Amino acid sequence: MQSRSKLDRFLWSLQQLMKIDAMNLVILVIFVLIGWSLISDNIANPARYLPSPIAVALSSVDMLVKGLLPSYFSDTLLRLIIGSAIGLAAGIPFGLLLGLNRTVADMFHPMLNFFQSVSGIAIFPIVVIWYGNSDVTVLIVILYTSFFPIAFNVLSGVREIPIRYINAARTLGASRFQVMKDVLFPGAMPHIATGSRLSIGFAWRAVIAGEMLAGRQGLGWMIFTGQDSDKTTEIILGMVIIGFTWIILDHYLLRPLEERTIERWGLVQR
Repeated sequence: MQSRSKLDRFLWSLQQLMKIDAMNLVILVIFVLIGWSLISDNIANPARYLPSPIAVALSSVDMLVKGLLPSYFSDTLLRLIIGSAIGLAAGIPFGLLLGLNRTVADMFHPMLNFFQSVSGIAIFPIVVIWYGNSDVTVLIVILYTSFFPIAFNVLSGVREIPIRYINAARTLGASRFQVMKDVLFPGAMPHIATGSRLSIGFAWRAVIAGEMLAGRQGLGWMIFTGQDSDKTTEIILGMVIIGFTWIILDHYLLRPLEERTIERWGLVQR
């Protein structure tokens, strides 16, 4: 009952916070639209350099009627979900397995740090050589971009667990799997939450860039072809959708989950 009460209080607080954040976001959007409109009205050839918010909105209506915008958005979102899900599903157990042995963990830590610092776009040319401009290429770039941040964060979290906890579990007869499940995984949970948020953020950037470079239909492809056809409204529309989609994903889904996980595992007292 007590845990249920805490959960109810947390959900109520989260709802209030979301209402405040939503109000602040609306106010910010209004100011941005006003500033945007003023700049657009006072420059030469705004249709080419900075179309007004109304022009961009009308272009979105046109693309909605034609069915293009829902198709592009769903293609991009589907690639993000598949790529980041596989990356997280592979990266979390990989980091935990490396953490079973401190010597192995210390050896792999700088290597994972190296690969997570190399942008997924940096490996794009060689992946194109292997698989050409295809959906497989975009998926590999997303996997690479999401895998290493989560694996690195999980391994960092495992390395911070006091060795005496691992030794105590082994002394009590715990198998390697039990040590990983009952000691390493709970101990690394805050790092898993933070690493997952980072990985999905990097994957979101990678899928947009990958669509641009590989020529696969999606929001990135819409922006890139808008440049070729001189459709500034489509470019700005794509940028707006990309930004707002990430705000919604991060601010109202990933960040609350991260904060809840950190609070649940005792690193933050509220």
